[in-house]
Amino acid sequence: MSSVAITTKPKGFDLKAFLANNGALVGLAVLCLALFIATPRFLTAANLVNVGIQVSTIAVMAFGLTFVIVAAGIDLSVGSVAALSAMVSSYWATTANLPGAWSIVVGLAVGAACGWVTGAMSAYGKLPTFIASLAMLTIVRGLTLVVSDGRPIATSESVSFLGSDLGVIPVPIIVLVLSALVAGFVLNYTVIGKNAFAVGGNTEAARLSGIPVKRVLMTVFIISGVFAALSGMILAGRLDSAQPTLAAGYELDAIAAVVIGGSSLSGGVGRISGTLVGALVLAVIRNGLNLLSVSAFWQQVVIGLVIAVAVGFDVFRRKNVRH
Repeated sequence: MSSVAITTKPKGFDLKAFLANNGALVGLAVLCLALFIATPRFLTAANLVNVGIQVSTIAVMAFGLTFVIVAAGIDLSVGSVAALSAMVSSYWATTANLPGAWSIVVGLAVGAACGWVTGAMSAYGKLPTFIASLAMLTIVRGLTLVVSDGRPIATSESVSFLGSDLGVIPVPIIVLVLSALVAGFVLNYTVIGKNAFAVGGNTEAARLSGIPVKRVLMTVFIISGVFAALSGMILAGRLDSAQPTLAAGYELDAIAAVVIGGSSLSGGVGRISGTLVGALVLAVIRNGLNLLSVSAFWQQVVIGLVIAVAVGFDVFRRKNVRH
């Protein structure tokens, strides 16, 4: 009886799968190459450090937002939460003379409280996350004006440190790296992250399997609030003052960074590393256009087109998965 050897053909490099999983990274590399050709100033050390500082605020904010989007939600209030957290932190530091890092703790607590309220409105008040966070956007921005009386407030030394340099390394970049590591670990290796993926993938199936869906929603919004607060204090530290209009409109850039990074607005898909790449794409585009002396008005047009392409790519990818 003869035996037949069965051989399997080794799989070659799947370009389509690679681009589907790493499209933003490839786009970032191509973008950097194009800008280097267009203006050699782009890849200078000083400019790259500037890009790192610029991306820190949006990226840290987007890390928290990734948790909400993975759980099939949206948080439009992160820009306003960033402003209120920085404002309250600075207000208490100047009026109550809070010692050292306590001003940062107060700011993070404000962000967590705002996230808790938004999560409660969505989980227990049955409001869609879009409406709940839109309401919080207006409420929190109004509270920022109330606390500040419409005027800037000087930051504490601890908050100012977040926007300073530690030797030759800017502190915002250090905070960015640490935030990415913490957020990535929580999303990928803890029950919080696994439950967020489960709820975003199929809410009803998650509920039937015993996952506390309401608690998960509360948790992801609290995480989003904490990262938004940290982002706001980084920005205030860079400016040496907390301003009522701080981080206005940043929520749109944060959402764009998450989507460009490969997260699905339908939930269940997302990576912190992808969000970081998405934030870098936005920062590099803005930086490159500035170096090329492109009008700020046209920059908004370009960013809008990038967001439209990213969302369209996400829709196309999900259709292919279904079929």
